[in-house]
Amino acid sequence: MNTNRLYATDLPEAEWRKSSFSDGGEQCVEIADTRPTHGFIAIRDSKRPTGPALAFTETAFTAFLPHAVRHHSQAS
Repeated sequence: MNTNRLYATDLPEAEWRKSSFSDGGEQCVEIADTRPTHGFIAIRDSKRPTGPALAFTETAFTAFLPHAVRHHSQAS
């Protein structure tokens, strides 16, 4: 699978979910753990469920999380 041009529609088996911290607003992302089938964790914009998705290795996603949490804390 080419993750350079990945769309959420390329992952029909994905079970997308929002963060438990989501307030239901418009600035949400959803994640899908596709490691069993594709070897990566995918992220998409909840407003564009068929749009582009980002693919993260487990290591990259783990490195990304503290930055996302910090940004969420500052935005609140």
